[in-house]
Amino acid sequence: MSNAWQEDVQAAVAAGIRISDQHIVDKVRRAVLTQRLPPGTRLPEVTLGEVFGVSRSVVRKALTRLAADHVVDQRPNQVARVRAPSIEETRETFAARRLVEGEVVALLAGQLDDAAQLALEQEAQREIEAHRRGDEPARIEHSLALHHRLAELSPNRVLGAMLTDLILRTSIVIALYKRPSLASCYLDGDHPRLLTQLRAGEPERAREVVDEHLRALENLLDLGPRETETDLMAILGRPSPAEA
Repeated sequence: MSNAWQEDVQAAVAAGIRISDQHIVDKVRRAVLTQRLPPGTRLPEVTLGEVFGVSRSVVRKALTRLAADHVVDQRPNQVARVRAPSIEETRETFAARRLVEGEVVALLAGQLDDAAQLALEQEAQREIEAHRRGDEPARIEHSLALHHRLAELSPNRVLGAMLTDLILRTSIVIALYKRPSLASCYLDGDHPRLLTQLRAGEPERAREVVDEHLRALENLLDLGPRETETDLMAILGRPSPAEA
């Protein structure tokens, strides 16, 4: 265990703060979404207990919750792993997200108040700025935040919940299949174009922009398996750039 993480744990204990299963869920999910914890990574209970300074029962509870959110795979008598979706599942996931997010933005077109529209535009601008300075973890965080805001704003709550789940699933497959030579899956101008259509009240054009965006993103992926070695302490035992 790193000295820095030991100090963090000791400070938390001294302050009477217990590291909960929610903390572990948040850290693992964020590491997956920012592509620092690749699909297929083994997540041994003992190792995670050492990383977070908690008992195996707390780790086990966190892993169960992560499995319910489709972030990890848990099988009887096997070590949990970050999910590694198949190529077929990847294509099905993107197809489902195109349908659901397309409907969500069509419903939102022309319906957002000024505060909601401004919040989305500011998130898109933060993504652009993060990309320009080469901060890929922050860029991913802002991109995810924008799409999650769309899900939260959905007037159809069932579609919003479905979109939230699909955002996570597509983020996992992007982490798995992004081409090794590709520094970023950033598609210049797509988010600003979408927000322009939302402000203009053009539901069908907003739907088309989402469809084009997700198809282009899927086409950037290399749908082949990869083997990776991952240092859990290095990834989970200290804040990510976006958390610091």
